[in-house]
Amino acid sequence: MPHPTADPAGTRQQLATLRPTLLPHYDTALPGAHAAILARLLLALEHEPLPGLTSRHHHHHGHTTVTFTHTTITYPTAAATAFTTPPDGLTATTATGTPITDPAQLTALLWPGTPLITEIANSVANLALARANTPPADTGPGALEQTLVDGHPLHPCCRTRTGMTVADILTYAPEHHPVIHLRRLAVPPERWHGNSPPVLLAHPWQAPRLLTEHPWLTDLGPTGPTRPLMSLRTVAPLDGGPHIKTAVDIQMTSAIRTVSPAAVHNGPRLSTLLQKLTTDLPLTVLAETNAGAVITDHGPDRRLAHLTRQPPPDDAIPLGLLPQHLHTIDNPHTLMTDLCRILFIPLATLLARGIALEAHGQNTLIRLHHGRAVHTYYRDLGGVRTHTTRLTRTGHPDPGLHGDIPTDDLTELRTKLSAAALATVARQTITALTTHHGADPHHLWTTLATALRTTPDGHHLTTDPLPVKATTAMRLATDPLHDQWTHLDNPMAAGS
Repeated sequence: MPHPTADPAGTRQQLATLRPTLLPHYDTALPGAHAAILARLLLALEHEPLPGLTSRHHHHHGHTTVTFTHTTITYPTAAATAFTTPPDGLTATTATGTPITDPAQLTALLWPGTPLITEIANSVANLALARANTPPADTGPGALEQTLVDGHPLHPCCRTRTGMTVADILTYAPEHHPVIHLRRLAVPPERWHGNSPPVLLAHPWQAPRLLTEHPWLTDLGPTGPTRPLMSLRTVAPLDGGPHIKTAVDIQMTSAIRTVSPAAVHNGPRLSTLLQKLTTDLPLTVLAETNAGAVITDHGPDRRLAHLTRQPPPDDAIPLGLLPQHLHTIDNPHTLMTDLCRILFIPLATLLARGIALEAHGQNTLIRLHHGRAVHTYYRDLGGVRTHTTRLTRTGHPDPGLHGDIPTDDLTELRTKLSAAALATVARQTITALTTHHGADPHHLWTTLATALRTTPDGHHLTTDPLPVKATTAMRLATDPLHDQWTHLDNPMAAGS
């Protein structure tokens, strides 16, 4: 049997049987994949509170040395810059002068025995495979999202898919442009929790495992054809119907991608609340309309759950893909002004009303019309935070949400918005506009700061250090799901 979670060598071995014609393309892509993941790991060395790290020193000749309890590592400082493309052959160097180009090797040196070694090796292999296999772009629901090749722009586990074989990845991963069919599993009514009929919509990778474990489930056959979106486990029906978020026992970046009982409970309630709070904003929250989970010995089971949500327009562009569409933009400063009007000010306005959206590049989409950004769409309510006191002041009492969504901490509320919309989306967009259009980044940040200062939380958003999730430190922690943060200088703080 092919081994799941393959490293680069294991992936090559499986490809020799599955798709031998891909081998030369895979070999060509591998150095760039090593460099891309190594750069993400160096970004963590540059900023995160990592185990064993004792000091950082930036040299005048453009290199950085980081000291750990048992070794030192030196690398080009410019390589540890977010949202930039590192050169093939990117190299870190040990104290003894040993060059390292393989990020899994560096991980093993710094943190011997950690599972992160396997995860990063798998990320390298899957990224090389994605770059090697670039089918022609399709059209229709979900097709645009399948053009994203490199995954998460900051996480060294950007293409990790633990538990999947190479054949699984070619069959189900969105960057390989598949069309798949979910399985419809009938559930005994007394074992169903949710507001939809007792039929579980299961991912075809997950369904055989569920049927083996729970023989009282009945396979009713496939759904119609769907395309997996950027998150792999969420699919868009080709007939334009609601998107379907499924549960899979696969780790992608930082977490196993299941659907929690809290998400089943909260989705429809949050959708109703958000639609009321955004009626006067150029921002549409895509409603989560139906959700359900199978009740097992553990109660409503996150491994056997799904939810459905309103689809965006086919031409809406996830912000993570916006850098690929900058050739359609004539004036970068006009684009930033438009984004302030349709994205950043609405997000800050909603924050003042008591809800922080986790508006990152996968969850947030915009429509472009003749080179102008005209509307924003937001999806996936699992990462939202709500503030009861602010909601009450706007005339909206607590909707009875479960899990970690409600908070009384204004810092947590602002962090949720800033980490996604400012530290990620704004930084990536401004970096891309600087690279592609030669725009002045100071001018773009000033435009954003001026807009945000018109909102109630503007002072905090434009002066507080920008929070960035410390994703590598989290993977190395005893509790990898507990959020850890690092903070960057806020480029909007000057002159505030």
